Formats: sequence, C-alpha cells, structure tokens
Amino acid sequence: MFFDSWFALLRVVVVGTLAYTALVVLLRTSGKRTLAKLNAFDLVVTVALGSTLATVILSKSVVLLEGVVAFLLLVSLQYLVAWLSVRWPRFSDLVKSEPTLLFHRGRFLDTALRAQRLTRAEILAAIRSAGAASAEHVAAVVLETDGTLSVIRDTNAAGGTSSLADVHGAGSDGR
Repeated sequence: MFFDSWFALLRVVVVGTLAYTALVVLLRTSGKRTLAKLNAFDLVVTVALGSTLATVILSKSVVLLEGVVAFLLLVSLQYLVAWLSVRWPRFSDLVKSEPTLLFHRGRFLDTALRAQRLTRAEILAAIRSAGAASAEHVAAVVLETDGTLSVIRDTNAAGGTSSLADVHGAGSDGR
C-alpha cells in the first residue's frame, strides 16, 4: 500500500521528531561513551538505540513514552556496564574482548589470523588503507575490540610499539 492516511503521516512526523529529540537529549546527558563503539557491547547498544527509534517512529503499537523508556533503559544499562568495567577488571573481562596482534614486524601471525577468521589479504588491505606502501614499513596490525584493524607504522625507534602493551600476542617477540 502506498498511502494509508494523512493522520499516519502526521503521526510519523510528530512522534519521529519527539523521539529523535528525546534520544539526542538522552545521549548528550549520558556522555560520549554511550556511542563510542569501543567494544561489541557498545556496538549492540548503538544498534539497539537505532532499532528502537525506528520502531517508535513506524510502529503504531509502540507509543512515544514506551520508546523513551526503552532509550533510557538501553543507555542506563550501557552506563552501568561501562561503570562496572572501569571499577572491576573481572567484570570488564566478561564483557570485553582484548585486542589481538595479527601482524608483527613483517610476519603474519597465522594462528591469530585463523582464530579471528581473517585472511592475509584483509591485513594487506588494512595496511594499504593506512597509506603504507609496504608491509615492511609496518610495525604491527591489531584487531581492536570494536572489530577495526589498527595499523602501527614502523618508527624504527627503540620502544616504538608501546601502544601494544595490552594486545594479546604482543610479547617481546610478538608471539
């Protein structure tokens, strides 16, 4: 069906505007971390907020106040998980993964690549995207907790890879 009623269109405009405004206010008051996408849990909250907004706007069976309460619930749960993660490392270990070293000083770490279900071609693509002409000019490639690939250029300086301190597999020799 292409058109139901003018009232249905008006409802989408009014409820959509109010729901969007409520979500923006809630996100601004909850802080930048709410949409940071630092790990899988953060990504789930971001997707859930978008899905909830769409449902509130398009579903006649969900009233605006229910949608706002759902926004509040999602943001509160994300805040609680982040708060607990900062204060208790064991809780953090439960909800967050750790970054994984995939390439180190010219060597592909095949065991890590298999474990993370990535290919050498994907690592080379990340290296190219970072603007490195050669893999030999790259100190490391890390799969971050949010699923992105970080490329660390080789600085040829002693201790030049201190950013790898919390990365799984980044021992003194990168194993």
